[in-house]
Amino acid sequence: MRAVQVKSLDGPDAVALVDAPEPAAEHPLTPGSGVVIDVHSAGVSFPDVLLSRGLYQIRMEPPFVPGLEVAGVVRSASSDTGFAEGDRVAAFTFVAGLQEIAVAPAFMTFALPEGMSFAQGAGLILNYHTVYFALKLRGRIEAGETVLVHGAAGGIGTAALQVAKGLGARTIGVVSSDDKERVARQAGADDVVRSDAPWREQVKERTDGRGVDVVLDPVGGERFTDSLRSLAADGRLVIVGFTEGSIPEVKVNRLLLNNTSLVGAAWGAYVMGRQDVARHIGDAVNALAEAGHVVPIVGATFAPEQAADALRELEERRAVGKVVVDFDSA
Repeated sequence: MRAVQVKSLDGPDAVALVDAPEPAAEHPLTPGSGVVIDVHSAGVSFPDVLLSRGLYQIRMEPPFVPGLEVAGVVRSASSDTGFAEGDRVAAFTFVAGLQEIAVAPAFMTFALPEGMSFAQGAGLILNYHTVYFALKLRGRIEAGETVLVHGAAGGIGTAALQVAKGLGARTIGVVSSDDKERVARQAGADDVVRSDAPWREQVKERTDGRGVDVVLDPVGGERFTDSLRSLAADGRLVIVGFTEGSIPEVKVNRLLLNNTSLVGAAWGAYVMGRQDVARHIGDAVNALAEAGHVVPIVGATFAPEQAADALRELEERRAVGKVVVDFDSA
């Protein structure tokens, strides 16, 4: 079995394709059961980059197989999982997804929506479940509100634009280039501003001076304070990550003066012990997909032997849409 392995904590340079034994037919989070999947496509995400350098909140000792999400066909599953051999699925594995055969917990395995490719399915769970959790459950988004999305051309950003639109919101994306603006508009952005321009002032102008109801921020760093200043009264800034690398600090008087809220949204940690919430989010995202709102945008696609390049694509901030490793490639 082909597997992508991190051999040392030296980033993408220490990632290689190896021959590995097939995994046991149970997942460590759900002993005694699991869904064994023949992987057609595996998603690559920023946590994989951090894992490869030992910088993620969960540290794994090498050698190990990274990869959090896959799409493929069920090879085997116990009868209590609700899945059977041959079912097309998308799944969140938590670990060891970047290999030809992966195992996922049943509560994090979902039917692949009709008409969705395996490559699209590899970008369905982490990004779309995260942003649905962040926008709806944590950000309390309502139809008619306006949502500002940072990193709007990336995997999280494009997912946020689509989910927000599906929930009836107006969307404004923040991007850094013409190519990324094109991707953000493809994902459904009603308006786009540039991060290298006075974007906060532009956001205020385009909301008639009111500001936005929700900011979704996977970036952090220097733009954080301006995100707070972009909020309307009773606005919510939802934090889902810090891809810029620095973790900002806030003076809480900024929250007090305009009755705004700063909200954390850690989807994985939240659903780990709340399987019913995980299933609810999955059903809601699949319903948005069936209604045509959720259509994962696949960016660069790599063969398994190019997995190191896939991680570099994210680390060097070139990625648009979802970066995917295709195990169907020769």
